[in-house]
Amino acid sequence: MKSQHQKHQLLSIISSIPRGLILMSTGGMILTTLILGVVMWRTSSRLFEQVNGLFDLSQLNLSQPEPEVDVRNVVVNKVRNVSELTTAVFSMEAVVPTRQDRNLGQYRLASTTLLYIAYGEVRAGVDLGKLSVDDVKVSNDSIQVQLPAPQLLDSKIDVTRSQVYDYNRGFLGLGPDVAPQLQMLAQQETLRKIQATACQQGVLEQANQRAQLVVTNLLMTAGYKTVDVKLQPSSPSMCLTAFQTPS
Repeated sequence: MKSQHQKHQLLSIISSIPRGLILMSTGGMILTTLILGVVMWRTSSRLFEQVNGLFDLSQLNLSQPEPEVDVRNVVVNKVRNVSELTTAVFSMEAVVPTRQDRNLGQYRLASTTLLYIAYGEVRAGVDLGKLSVDDVKVSNDSIQVQLPAPQLLDSKIDVTRSQVYDYNRGFLGLGPDVAPQLQMLAQQETLRKIQATACQQGVLEQANQRAQLVVTNLLMTAGYKTVDVKLQPSSPSMCLTAFQTPS
């Protein structure tokens, strides 16, 4: 009886060994899986943070270049604003006689004359609106500017100060009644005379000198120590038409 009891205990111990091994293996697998999961989670979390850091532009030290300003554009805009200050004005009073005949064949029967006293003026200047960046050279605190050529800007008659001084249709008033036509002709001749006289008196040269002075002072005030404002002579054709006598 005793030997059978021992045998039964031995069989129980042997049969319980596989079950314990199975439980131990299962528990080890679960523990290993948990450990691997924790390791993978922490690794993936760190990797995500590193990748996110790569694309986080706020953490990057990106240097932005300073905006570039073409100094010549600034100079051109400043100079253009003082264009009116370069204008030279020439004014004068002119007495202009005009006449129109009444003919019969080759014979003159009578004449109508008109004497017009006109007051007019001519404006000359340098159109600084034509200045471009190519006309400006800047080097440190030195600047060189090439101005456009001077020109006659406009000429006009002051009708409030001008008048017909005398209008005469001749003997027995036989001359043609053409007062409006003669007055218009007198005004045209007045403008031509004023322009011609203005050119003779050097109004274009005065405009050049005024432009040089104004632009030089402007650039000196802007902080440039060396300023070279170059002038251009006026076009020969500018005053040529003023000296032509109408046929």
